[in-house]
Amino acid sequence: MSVSANSDAVSYAQVAHSRTAAETGDRIEWVKVSLAFLPLATPVSDAKVLTGRQKPLTEVAIIFAEIHTRDGFEGIGFSYSKRAGGQGIYAHAKEIADNLLGEDPNDIDKIYTKLLWAGASVGRSGMAVQAISPFDTALWDLKAKRAKLPLAKLLGAHRDSVQCYNTSGGFLHTPLDQVIKNVAISRESGIGGIKIKVGQPDTAEDLKRLTAVRKELGDDFPLMVDANQQWDRETAIRIGRKMEVFDLVWIEEPLDAYDVEGHAALATALDTPIATGEMLTSFREHEQLILGNASDFVQPDAPRVGGISPFLKIMDLAAKHGRKLAPHFAMEIHLHLAAAYPIEPWLEHFEWLNPLFNEQLELRDGRMWLSDRHGLGFTLSEQARKWTVKQCEFGKRP
Repeated sequence: MSVSANSDAVSYAQVAHSRTAAETGDRIEWVKVSLAFLPLATPVSDAKVLTGRQKPLTEVAIIFAEIHTRDGFEGIGFSYSKRAGGQGIYAHAKEIADNLLGEDPNDIDKIYTKLLWAGASVGRSGMAVQAISPFDTALWDLKAKRAKLPLAKLLGAHRDSVQCYNTSGGFLHTPLDQVIKNVAISRESGIGGIKIKVGQPDTAEDLKRLTAVRKELGDDFPLMVDANQQWDRETAIRIGRKMEVFDLVWIEEPLDAYDVEGHAALATALDTPIATGEMLTSFREHEQLILGNASDFVQPDAPRVGGISPFLKIMDLAAKHGRKLAPHFAMEIHLHLAAAYPIEPWLEHFEWLNPLFNEQLELRDGRMWLSDRHGLGFTLSEQARKWTVKQCEFGKRP
């Protein structure tokens, strides 16, 4: 045998005995699902309450997923529900959780598909994907920790901070004088924009509150309003025209969340940009919104659409069509995703979830700043454990 032939034989032997990716990949060994209820200090009301469609919000249900792997990595994710739904999301998450065991945590899309099919008979939107969201988010958290990077850096950040606005100080249950005080507190804390709730039965009251807040802020400070789906098309166009003088960043959810045609007509008719999308619960629903030219700002919510994986697909489609991004709620997750969006986005600031985590986000100069902590950068607090009412475990505990 020639030297060359012998060398080839050795090379083939080495390839034959090399280990494959399947043999060397990490594996999920343990999964924990928990349901906690976070109480709110004051019952919260928006237009849905004042128009009789809902009761005041008194607590937020949080569904946590904790994932550990054979190689010692861990990830944490969460979903949530306001008012009804938390128990149902937890129940479905519990039913499908064991499908993660034995999977390579790096194969996030594969796992997502597996979880979808595990609950296929209840659909691919709404509660079905909201139950997948904690697992998907935990896997992305884990993946970034494995890479020793903040999630935004793993995705590829366009910026290290995101302009943010506050919503929690402008709810309709709050008297106007307190709203004005909240506005001042928010500005002093480093907030870059203010959003107040509108959509009351008496639209004159909306305009009164809006006039007072604009006066307090001055002409140039970013100001948004949110009607929480309470107007019909005729009311929205009439009030929208009256609000043009306030130079708003956007009017949010003026119509029913699924009225794509109505939102598109409103976006065309008004100078003020339209924002919507927070109530949609799948990529396909956001696809209809984006392709239907129904808003200037898209407002996906990662826990509601099924996690980070579908959120990234929404981001990609929105960017291709030149839409601006303003994710809803859950700033602990959305900071990373907004930082990775190519067009300058807005981030919604809610302090409600702060007690759940040991770490807090930095607010400065009108922007929320990425920390250097790996993954999402959060660990569960003892308070979160105390608020937990149900939990279940699968696999071998580390």
